[in-house]
Amino acid sequence: QVQLVESGGGLAQAGGSLRVSCAASGSIASIGGMGWYRQAPGKQRERVATISNTGRTNYVDSVKGRFTISRDNAKNTVHLQMNSLKPEDTAVYFCNMQVVTNAGRYLEVWGQGTLVTVSS
Repeated sequence: QVQLVESGGGLAQAGGSLRVSCAASGSIASIGGMGWYRQAPGKQRERVATISNTGRTNYVDSVKGRFTISRDNAKNTVHLQMNSLKPEDTAVYFCNMQVVTNAGRYLEVWGQGTLVTVSS
């Protein structure tokens, strides 16, 4: 039905930058909210940033001023630009989208996750 494919991530040094992207494909009529979540080893998944279909953004306090979420509605994609990275940003990052399918179904869809590792 609907798949999310993530790209980007990888290894960066503290103070560096990385960008992760997520593209949706399938039977999509519209997409509402989009977001990025992360899960560090031994910790629960946490919300990092979200963006509404009107462009309103929200960030967890720990990334404010360093991370920027953006979306391209024409391409059904969401990006997370991560600057001034810290070792504590190391985690698997997951994208999330609220999708309405062409059949009128509402789905909450998750990406497979992409690993971001920040070395000190």
